[in-house]
Amino acid sequence: MKVKVIPVLEDNYMYLVIEEHTREAVAVDVAVPKRLLEIVGREGVSLTTVLTTHHHWDHARGNAELARLRPGLAVLGADERICALTRRLVHGEELRFGAIHVRCLLTPGHTSGHMSYFLWEEDCPDPPAVFSGDALSVGGCGLRLESTAQQMYQSLVETLGTLPPETKVFCGHEHTLGNLEFAQKVEPGNDHVRAKLSWAKRRACVQVHGEGGPGRGPGGTLQGAGKLRAGG
Repeated sequence: MKVKVIPVLEDNYMYLVIEEHTREAVAVDVAVPKRLLEIVGREGVSLTTVLTTHHHWDHARGNAELARLRPGLAVLGADERICALTRRLVHGEELRFGAIHVRCLLTPGHTSGHMSYFLWEEDCPDPPAVFSGDALSVGGCGLRLESTAQQMYQSLVETLGTLPPETKVFCGHEHTLGNLEFAQKVEPGNDHVRAKLSWAKRRACVQVHGEGGPGRGPGGTLQGAGKLRAGG
């Protein structure tokens, strides 16, 4: 399983997930379809499906144009408000793309119909991955807009928090530095936050100088994504 990280807009991420044996590809959160199709063409893969985490424009606005350009494309998600949706998914549903398995995880909080996608590949030593949209980012999470605090807590702790700790996290936005700087202000004595912030600053410096990978946030492990704090 190969994941192409595609930065778009101000701080969004789109993703192209490639099954390397069949050359089938699945896109996650299509905001800029023409940019996505450039990568599809460069990789020489067949794009069959779009997985959308939630209905907000910066994650789903490209679905309609992409569906027009690629007739027969499946556009999947959990919320009927998602643009160009062809089938609505439910919590716990599993999909298959060649050797890649997808488990659909309903993670309300940011929106009521937010779905995260947990992917793993058969007979592969690589760690699994979760595409968490705006439910979970590095050092933080999305704003709670449509769900209760209890629902959001369950999404983060009971659903995403129980995935294998080695799971790679591919989030919807690059908010790593801001999240960790805020966390340090809240807990100035937290050694974990201090170390993670130092890591993020080094990664940011590497990115600015053009020496690194896709960015500061996506691709880190669930274990390193940050620790949830809850209080009254």
